[in-house]
Amino acid sequence: MSAARTPRLRPIAATAALAAGSLLLAACGSSGTTTTSGAAPIPTQSIPAVQADPALAALVPAELKSGGKLVVGSDTSYAPNEFKDEKGRIVGMDVDLGVAIAQKLGLTADFQSAGFTDIIPGIQSNKYQLGMSSFTDTKEREEQVDMVTYFSAGTSAAVKKGNPDKIVLDDLCGKKVAVQDGTTQADEVKDTRNPDCAKAGKPAVPNDGDRFALQTDVAQSLVSGRDQVMLADSPVIDYALKQTGGQLEKLGDTYGAAPYGVILAKGSPLGKAVQGAIQSLMADGTYKAVLDKWGVSAGAISTSEINPAGQG
Repeated sequence: MSAARTPRLRPIAATAALAAGSLLLAACGSSGTTTTSGAAPIPTQSIPAVQADPALAALVPAELKSGGKLVVGSDTSYAPNEFKDEKGRIVGMDVDLGVAIAQKLGLTADFQSAGFTDIIPGIQSNKYQLGMSSFTDTKEREEQVDMVTYFSAGTSAAVKKGNPDKIVLDDLCGKKVAVQDGTTQADEVKDTRNPDCAKAGKPAVPNDGDRFALQTDVAQSLVSGRDQVMLADSPVIDYALKQTGGQLEKLGDTYGAAPYGVILAKGSPLGKAVQGAIQSLMADGTYKAVLDKWGVSAGAISTSEINPAGQG
């Protein structure tokens, strides 16, 4: 996902990243998926290549056309949206969509792994042309970059199976909460939950939440018992419940739904091209196929917009 990933406020990596201690999982193959013992399957079916749209390709700046590719920054610790599979390949919902967007524009997508908080600076320095990493569209982010919406996600919470600490989602005061650094969930703890705890005369969430650079470490902290609850984007929590082999359970309802956006440099001429590509993928069925593949169709939207958060 400002550095805040509002629900990335961002946006658990692949099996290999989770393979530690009780999360050590053995990979095996099956029809259409790569599975892990006691864990979520990693879909391997391919999304058919899409044809370039000449009208959209004409919107691509000449220097990008000549290079033939879009360099995309992505924090690859956020399954099922973007992560590395057991062979180290960058995969996920955002990756499949990014590849298809580039194809619509007559380009190829070059996904590069990056720290979440490094992606917006990388866009601003032209290290990346796009950022696709479960960035929730916010007014604060729109002041730094342009955002083209493509998905909707909320925030969810997870606890150890059986909720042994009797955590209540509406009252996390004094509880040990794990979040990924730079996400809106991290901002939520610091800027909303802890001030509310202070007003109520209750103890704060320690450290404004335990913050980790990688979402995989957030999940591991909860599984190990270091933390009592974790907050992350709804598709990430849903995937983590499966990926951790039943060691975790969802707490309460998903809240705060908001759109994800592809990020581009402020005023980038690519904005209209990317928006048009997303809308075209929605029309030709590719968008639905990608979301269905990764089990995140509940987050589908019908219209892509540029910087809608600042228009409200």
